[in-house]
Amino acid sequence: MKSTHDPHAWLNEHGDYLYRYAMSRLHDEELAQDMVQDTLLAGWKGFDKFAGNSSLRTWLVGILKHKIIDHIRREIRTRNLNESIESDPTSTYFNADGSWNESPAAWHENPEGLTSNQEFRRVLESCIAKLPEKQQIVFRMRDVVGEDTPTVCNACEITSTHLHVLLHRARLALRRCLNLHWFGKGNEQ
Repeated sequence: MKSTHDPHAWLNEHGDYLYRYAMSRLHDEELAQDMVQDTLLAGWKGFDKFAGNSSLRTWLVGILKHKIIDHIRREIRTRNLNESIESDPTSTYFNADGSWNESPAAWHENPEGLTSNQEFRRVLESCIAKLPEKQQIVFRMRDVVGEDTPTVCNACEITSTHLHVLLHRARLALRRCLNLHWFGKGNEQ
């Protein structure tokens, strides 16, 4: 026999247990209260799916577990995104809306001429060496050696999206480094 479809009765009978369960995992009173409220609402909306194979409390705890897991996943994604933004060496170049803080100045040098300049190549190599290891590897494979995207992705065991992110970051970091150590030092020919 199914239990009653009365969330007020559920709150009276199971609310304290659900709250303690949520607190033991979240350690935040307000968040625990919100999770219990969301659980009771989801239980009320989905009561027709309750088959009665377990107790109502067990069913509600199952809903609560999923609510907590979803919350933790969202927190991790948000935290990882924020940490990525904070540790992204290119984040100083852009505003919150993704536009340039300050547009980069145009380089007036001939790229072919620069590649034959030993001093420039030394500075470029020094800048490449400052990149994080994975960025160095993909930059050298893709932009120096000229490997195609699938080859680089297979060799580095990354997706093409990740490759493009790494290349973008490497190129911005190299541009900044070259601006500091070559173009900004009056080395133009």
